[in-house]
Amino acid sequence: MQTNPPEAQPSSTSNPPPRKTAATSRLILVLAIVFVGMNLRPALLAVGPLIDSIQLGLDLSAVALGALITLPVLCFGAFAPLAPRLLRYQSAERLILLSLLILVVGIGLRSILGVFGLFAGTLVAGFSISVVMVLLPSIIKMHFPVQAGIMMGLYTTALALGAAIAAAVTVPLAQLPGSDWRWALAFWLAPVIIAAAIWWPQTAGGEHPRNRVHAAVPRLRGNWLAWQVTLFMGAQGAIAYCIFGWLPLILIDRGLTPVKAGFVLAAMMTVQLSTSLAGPWLATRGRDQRPAILAMMILVFVGFMGMLYGEITSVYWWSTIFGLGFGGMFSIAMALLVLRSPSPQIAASLSGMAQGVGYTLAAVAPLIIGVLHDYTGNWNAVAVFFVLLICGAAWSGLLAGRSKYIKAD
Repeated sequence: MQTNPPEAQPSSTSNPPPRKTAATSRLILVLAIVFVGMNLRPALLAVGPLIDSIQLGLDLSAVALGALITLPVLCFGAFAPLAPRLLRYQSAERLILLSLLILVVGIGLRSILGVFGLFAGTLVAGFSISVVMVLLPSIIKMHFPVQAGIMMGLYTTALALGAAIAAAVTVPLAQLPGSDWRWALAFWLAPVIIAAAIWWPQTAGGEHPRNRVHAAVPRLRGNWLAWQVTLFMGAQGAIAYCIFGWLPLILIDRGLTPVKAGFVLAAMMTVQLSTSLAGPWLATRGRDQRPAILAMMILVFVGFMGMLYGEITSVYWWSTIFGLGFGGMFSIAMALLVLRSPSPQIAASLSGMAQGVGYTLAAVAPLIIGVLHDYTGNWNAVAVFFVLLICGAAWSGLLAGRSKYIKAD
C-alpha cells in the first residue's frame, strides 16, 4: 500500500501561531465550509417546486422545462473537469470566493430577464457551483488531512441540508403576499452573499499560484484507481438522480396519491442526513472503506426493491432503508476524493474528473429510465436497469474503497 508523502517540517526559525489562534482559524474554516456547502444546492433545486408557476409565467413548453431541469447536471459534467485548471491562475480560496459572487449574478439573472435570464442564469449558476464543488475537497485535504473523511461527511451533510431547506421553504416564499416565483428564486441571493462574506477571510495570504503551476493539474486519465473512484461517483450519482426524477411517479403508479408520494421522497431525504454525516466516519474506522460501501449498497438495493415490489403499506420502511444507504453512499463517494489523494492538487484533479464524468452519467440515466418505461409500459425493465446501476456502483466502489493512494503522472 502506498502511503502519504511526508509532510514538510516547519523551519526551526519560523514562529508557529499560538494554539488558540490556530484552533479558532480552523473552527472558522469549518463553519465557512459548512455554510458554503449549504448554498450549493438551493439555487438550483429551488426551481423544481416552482416548475408549474415558472411554466405558466413564461409560457414554456414541456421540452423547455426538461432542458431547464437537466441543464444544471450537464453544467456539472461539462465544467467540473475544467475547474482544476483555474488553479494555474489563482488560489483555490480566491476561486471559491469569485465563484460565489458569480453565483449571485446567476441567481439575479433568473429573476429579472425572463426566459433568456432563466436559462442564462441557470448556466452561470451551474458553472459557479461546479467550480466550488471541485475545489472544496482540495481545501479539506489541505487543512484537514487527518480528519478528511469526517470533514467530507460534514460537507456532504451541509449539501443535503441545504437541499432540504430549499425544498421546504421555496413554495411558501412564493406564496407570500406580493411575492411570486421570481421573488422566491431571488431570495437565495441573500444566503449566498452571506456565505461569500464568511468565506472572504480565507482568501487572505497564501502561496502565489505561479509557484505551483506544475503541481496544480495532475493528469489522472490513465490512472485506474482514479477511474474506479470516478465510476463509483458516476454510478451512485445516476442512482440518485433516477430516484429524484422517477420515484414519485413509480409510487403514484403503485397507488399512492401525489401528495403521499412527495412525503415519501421528503422522508427519504430527511433520513439520509444521518448517514450522510456518519457514513465517512464509519468508513474510516476500519482498514479501508469496502465494508461500509458494501453495507450502503445492500441497503440501497433492499430499499429500492421494497419500494418497487414490496407492500405499499410499508413504503415508509422501505424508503427509510433506501435513505440510509443513499446518504452513506453519496458521502463516502465524496470522501474518496480526499481519501485516495495524497495531496490537495491531486484531490482537486480527481474531484474534477470524478464529478465531471459522474454528473454526465447522472444526466443520462434518468433519460434511459424514461425510454425503458415508455417502451415497455411498466417498471420491470427499469428495475433491471436500476439493479445494474447498483451492481456497477458496488463493483467500482469496492475497488475504489481499497486503502491506496493515487499516483499522478
